[in-house]
Amino acid sequence: MTLTVITDPFFYAVAVPAVLLLGISKSGFGAGFGSLAVPMMALAVTVPQAAAILMPVLLVMDLMGMAAFRKDVDRRLLRFLLPFGLVGVGIGTLLFRVLDAKVVAGIVGGFTLLFLAQRLLFPPRPDSPPPPRWLGALLTTTSGFTSFIAHAGGPPINAYVIPLRLSPVLFTGTMAFFFFFINLAKWLPYAWLGLLDLRNFATSLVLLPLAPLGVGIGVRIARRIQPALFYRFVYVGMALTGLKLLWDAVA
Repeated sequence: MTLTVITDPFFYAVAVPAVLLLGISKSGFGAGFGSLAVPMMALAVTVPQAAAILMPVLLVMDLMGMAAFRKDVDRRLLRFLLPFGLVGVGIGTLLFRVLDAKVVAGIVGGFTLLFLAQRLLFPPRPDSPPPPRWLGALLTTTSGFTSFIAHAGGPPINAYVIPLRLSPVLFTGTMAFFFFFINLAKWLPYAWLGLLDLRNFATSLVLLPLAPLGVGIGVRIARRIQPALFYRFVYVGMALTGLKLLWDAVA
């Protein structure tokens, strides 16, 4: 059996930078930029196909991220987040055929920009209490849902975890383990929905060598960057993501 791949040059013109951004964001540096990967690839293919092509790439990136930050995990926080993220994956599975991906993009984009506006207009004081756990449960469920629909789970969960003021390395390690389990949980539903076909898999193999390159660049920066500058890049990534997703919803 011969595996056929996507040969459209325009697809690779948008897919290559999308995968590199995704890899860099997996290191924590530029977190938020990774949510741009599917919208960028959706310029050349459908959103479900873009999400399916990225599944094997995400698996490699997640494994690399966990290996790089295996000692830097807030296990207590992870135990709280994971069940709600998996509930979000279940909701995404049930609603995948019903919801338009553009509607989901608009919701995530609008929410992301509202969160950033709140952080900029009303910056938290150093003695501000952490967000309530009920809000964390809601945002993490939303993260699992949007991650399933369009691999855009970063902005919702960032809105809860960023105010916890974790160090850049601890933030990165915890998110690496969280999204490994969330992305792993998507494989069976994606197969059940018929998204994992041979052409998408073969195209994934072409893009796979970019995974370690993107993650490696991000890890080197994340371990050397100051916390204040780190979170500025996170905010920039979330702002660009929010604008792009909102544009996709209304354009």
